Amino acid sequence: MLFNSYEFILLFVPITLIGFCLVTRLKHQRLTIFWLVIASFFFYGWWNPPYLLLLLLSIGVNYILGQALNRAYMAEDESVGKVLLIGGIVFNLGLIGYYKYFNFFVDNVNAIVGTSFNISAIVLPLGISFYTFQQISYLVDSLEGETKHYRFIDYCLFVSFFPQLIAGPIVSHQEMMPQFSRRGKFGISQESLAIGLTIFSIGLFKKVILADQIALYSTPVFNAADQGVSLTIAEAWMGALAYTMQIYFDFSGYSDMAIGIARLFSIQLPLNFNSPYKAVNIIDFWGRWHMTLTRFLTRYLYNPIALSLSRKRARDGKDLIKRGVGSFSAFTELLAFPTITTMFLAGLWHGAGWQYIVFGLLHGLYLTVNHGWHMLLKAFGQVPKKTTWWQNRLGHLLTFGCVVVAMVFFRAPSVNNAITILSAMVGANGISLSDGALFTNQLFSNAKLGLLWIVALMAITFLCPNTQEWLSEHSPALDYKPINPTKPFHNWASYIQKHLKWQPNHAWAMITAAIAVTGFLGLSGVSEFIYFQF
Repeated sequence: MLFNSYEFILLFVPITLIGFCLVTRLKHQRLTIFWLVIASFFFYGWWNPPYLLLLLLSIGVNYILGQALNRAYMAEDESVGKVLLIGGIVFNLGLIGYYKYFNFFVDNVNAIVGTSFNISAIVLPLGISFYTFQQISYLVDSLEGETKHYRFIDYCLFVSFFPQLIAGPIVSHQEMMPQFSRRGKFGISQESLAIGLTIFSIGLFKKVILADQIALYSTPVFNAADQGVSLTIAEAWMGALAYTMQIYFDFSGYSDMAIGIARLFSIQLPLNFNSPYKAVNIIDFWGRWHMTLTRFLTRYLYNPIALSLSRKRARDGKDLIKRGVGSFSAFTELLAFPTITTMFLAGLWHGAGWQYIVFGLLHGLYLTVNHGWHMLLKAFGQVPKKTTWWQNRLGHLLTFGCVVVAMVFFRAPSVNNAITILSAMVGANGISLSDGALFTNQLFSNAKLGLLWIVALMAITFLCPNTQEWLSEHSPALDYKPINPTKPFHNWASYIQKHLKWQPNHAWAMITAAIAVTGFLGLSGVSEFIYFQF
């Protein structure tokens, strides 16, 4: 069941909300939680009922392991705790490895060794990458004594809460469990309904009207390249930029819809998307794009690797990175290696394909260069106290260009396909404009209209406040703190934000209704969110 489907909007959400409202009137908190758990299981089982059993198995095993880890921590039995944690991680990675990567592994073995193993395609369970990472973090925190004795029903909701189950955000038990245990505050309020409906409507509009429409100009280009068509430089750039805009509004739309749906039930999800194309460097980008994945990878992968290597260097009497400055060997071992390793695994997390691995390695290289540049500036005492307008523009342009290149690999069905498009983008097929032939088979689509769409969407991403900024005075996301996402065009965006901030009044109710109706009328053909495949 998709957020942008008739059955979800017209049936599932209203029924779940009405039931939630009726149950909360009984003032029985556990019954309220139970209702949301049942609704979430139904939501997940609607897609493929047998895989609901896999979700239940994952929840049950991880809950038992978490409780055992908590007891091991209380008993100060470190050896038992480590064995349990390793077993839990093997179990979780085993599930995701089989369902997500087994076919990829067999295909590569056949290609390298020359064997002909033939297995049927394994259907990837929706959301397995998300709820697996979520539960791994719970197990690690249990070993470190950061969890409590949670009720099983609360844990079920923590993992399966339907707004974030399929494609994130990857939430922490520390964020969600306190909200589930609130007494007397767990229910529907007019403010939460207004905020939730507004954010959901904006997300629906982004997905249906913006992302799905610009896809008409990205899909033909990538399909043509896959079929061996020689692309012009204009067609290649249009396809790359169109997809860069498509995934932006697709993921931004999903993130808004998830936050909005949860808010209907007075539950706040953490922010997962914060105008990443306004980033002035690639480090800034990953602080805005899939923020909860970045948080997970940093805490549970990058930090342990870097800490372990730092301790080893210290034991060997080698220098470390201090105050952002260190030798080349320290930089290579303590920063470059953990960064590239983490982003390699981040790319693999996104999908079982070499193109995703290249995507991850590219971003690992970008981040390494970015950190290295900062270290050089510090080493020579050239760190500016305040960056100039032109420095920000240059950083913004360079960052966006790097992101576009990586997105070509992210979208392409293969590495060769991506290289074909990138080659055309640098003029390998000659410098010529498009005749629009690739787009003539799309309804209402032509090259000039596509160019206007791209320019308009880029203007929105670079110039306009995002959803959270519009609603910044009403706590749009959990622990929301603005990070000045309008920096590249601060004065313009700040003016819009100041004079057109969302308020719970009749005028904004009409605007929200218009946005919602426009999005709803665009549901002629339901398309999956891009991140659903991960």
